[in-house]
Amino acid sequence: MDLIDVTIVNVALPAIQRDLGAGYAAGQWAVAGYALAYALLLVTGGRLGDIAGRRRVFLAGVAGFTLASALAGAAWSPGTLVAARILQGAFAGVMVPQAISVITVQFAPGRERAAAFSLYGVLLGVAQVSGPVLGGLLTTHGGWRSIFYINIPIGLLALAGAARWMDDSRADPPPRLDLGGVALISGVVLLLAFPLVQGRELGWPGWSLAMLGCAVPLLAAFARYEMRRGDDALIPTGLFRRRSFSAGLALNLVLFSGIGALFITLTWGLQFGLDWSPLLVAFVCLAWPAGTACTAQLTHRYGHRRGRLLVGLGTALAALGAAWLSAVTARSGADLTPWSVVPCLALSGLGLGLTLPMLSQTVLGEVRADSAGAASGVLNSVTQLGGAIGVALAGVVYFGGPAGSALPRALGYSAAAFLLAAALARFLPRTAVPAEPHRPLVGA
Repeated sequence: MDLIDVTIVNVALPAIQRDLGAGYAAGQWAVAGYALAYALLLVTGGRLGDIAGRRRVFLAGVAGFTLASALAGAAWSPGTLVAARILQGAFAGVMVPQAISVITVQFAPGRERAAAFSLYGVLLGVAQVSGPVLGGLLTTHGGWRSIFYINIPIGLLALAGAARWMDDSRADPPPRLDLGGVALISGVVLLLAFPLVQGRELGWPGWSLAMLGCAVPLLAAFARYEMRRGDDALIPTGLFRRRSFSAGLALNLVLFSGIGALFITLTWGLQFGLDWSPLLVAFVCLAWPAGTACTAQLTHRYGHRRGRLLVGLGTALAALGAAWLSAVTARSGADLTPWSVVPCLALSGLGLGLTLPMLSQTVLGEVRADSAGAASGVLNSVTQLGGAIGVALAGVVYFGGPAGSALPRALGYSAAAFLLAAALARFLPRTAVPAEPHRPLVGA
């Protein structure tokens, strides 16, 4: 629900603006408000799972997200829609971190956890590109309100499934919520996310660059504060002493900047530059999850023993696919056809199908069970930040040179980001070995 709702609104936005009489600013905030609220709550939401129980917090997040979706579908003015979208993003920030942390603590290390992360990776790839397809189909046949109402039955199913099958694990003993850390990290995220989301649209005014600059000293202040908090820290500082976690975060940041840049570039270049319809672009992009699905058996069988190898190989294949697509678009120009794009995206999808399930498992494989929620929140925050950086840099590259070479030039950035991610893979551990033996879950 979260990944689809990030992109589904983009397709329906013209219909929403016409129906509600919303201006450009309100339409922009219907998208940006979700992203900002989501980014602000991810780390705190993850730690709340460690404190109060991951199933309990997940259920609260899903229930809130479902209710906010109903409110968005019933919106009677631009203001109520923007408010509902902000609520959606906030509850997504509470809901999403629990998924990875539950996989980390509920499934035993080895084949069992590798299988869970493999399925997670396949669904991640499908969700990333299905938003535009669903948005186009639902808006065309059911009206724009249906893109929000569809979350209601899905949310109810998620609530029932989590209540039935999810163990309510938590840290033992549970830490106290670090309110000072929450305030500081929220300030850091706001200073980073707001200008990245809004800066390019407004032409990078001076205040946006100043906000980015102020994020650095505030992040340093947050780090010093957390080091004094010990076990009650919002983000336990011991996490960063594990090379798998620190290197994995850097790789995740670079990788998702490439993914974010790739899909926004395709939207600009194919839909606006070559006048392809939104549905045609969306269906062409389905080659990505089709490639991702082909690797499920490999990650399931070998992921627990060959995590670093699969991440390195996968990111290299993704780089090859993006570079191939850049070359194809440069050669074809206005004569580009869908059948020229599909194999390139399928190859990149194949690579990311090897990477994404193993990346989460490898980054969190050495994390203690009592810090799983915090680690998951940090990982998701870095993923969100990477995507925002990728979109911002893609805009700089795409619009910063000759229009005729804009598409291949921006795709070249994605290829370079994937290649750098492949180089960073060598710093990951060979296998996802936990730091401590698997132990019974508290409150299970």
